[in-house]
Amino acid sequence: MAFVVTDNCIQCKYTDCVEVCPVDCFHEGPNFLVIDPNECIDCALCVPECPAQAIFAEDDLPASELKFIQINNELSKKWPVITHSKDPLPEAAEWDGKPNKLPHLKR
Repeated sequence: MAFVVTDNCIQCKYTDCVEVCPVDCFHEGPNFLVIDPNECIDCALCVPECPAQAIFAEDDLPASELKFIQINNELSKKWPVITHSKDPLPEAAEWDGKPNKLPHLKR
């Protein structure tokens, strides 16, 4: 079981989670982070660090977020690893908590 970054990260991209990851399994896109399921060691250190509460254990994903298993898997193969935190996107606070952000995901 891996952890999965979900919808609420889109347009926010808080990176607090990457600092605590012991295996560098986070990958960064233009407006979203993903977790490489093959690298994730299920330590759960990232979950409490996410201000947007956008990281879930695969087994705990709400039904509406199941599509993010495939999205994390796919994009982690394309995007570069991120190992240090950065400032969130400029409008992160405005986007945090807005539902159905998938159409805004920049690949």
